Amino acid sequence: MAAAVVGTVALPASAADHPHQDRAKVEISAVQYDAPGRNDRSARSLNKEWVELTNTTRHEVNLDGWTLSDERGETYTFRHYRLAPRATVRIHTGEGRDTRTDLFQDRHREVWDNYSDTATLRNDHRRFVDDESWGHRHDRHGRDDRHDRHDRDGHHHGGRD
Repeated sequence: MAAAVVGTVALPASAADHPHQDRAKVEISAVQYDAPGRNDRSARSLNKEWVELTNTTRHEVNLDGWTLSDERGETYTFRHYRLAPRATVRIHTGEGRDTRTDLFQDRHREVWDNYSDTATLRNDHRRFVDDESWGHRHDRHGRDDRHDRHDRDGHHHGGRD
């Protein structure tokens, strides 16, 4: 009987010897849906509209095949991109040269609605990962949803504090 109890107690202890690896956790950390300045649909103007994703883990996350879409179904698909541990990548709407920190959708018109929209991130199995919405509910002062947060530059940050 004592051996059975010791064996049962030893199992959790041996499991504790192997640290639990972080699950892939990528989140939408900021959205600039209303590009500052004049909107002339130039690459420069379109690239001021963006979504930022942050890898909150200590492990690289392969985003190949992941998608970022709006409420109308306009979708950007990540190709051959790995997000480094604790890193952030900015996905711009317009054209440009992809780097480790900036990716470009190569579009010729805006994606994100300035008044209300939702950016949705899905993994390569089409499973929901995260989303950020703005403008769906307004208080009497016309401010966005109480869970949303905007900084002085008008960037939208999720309800996370």
